[in-house]
Amino acid sequence: MSARRAVGGSRYLYDSFEAAQARIDAQERVFEARKEALEFRMVRLEQAVERLERRLWLAVYGVAAGVLMHGALALVQITT
Repeated sequence: MSARRAVGGSRYLYDSFEAAQARIDAQERVFEARKEALEFRMVRLEQAVERLERRLWLAVYGVAAGVLMHGALALVQITT
């Protein structure tokens, strides 16, 4: 609208450009919304992976402690 008023001319000359610009603007808004949703999901996935990693390390340390405890008990039984 503003281009037509500033320059003048037929509305048919500028209407197609305004419709195209409106489509581009709508696509940009959709893209931004999808980008925000994707970033939100990525943050949640990263948090889930970090929690899983902590649980796995806890399990590894638990198994290692169990093996060491079993070895220590075997040594105690041998020495007594």
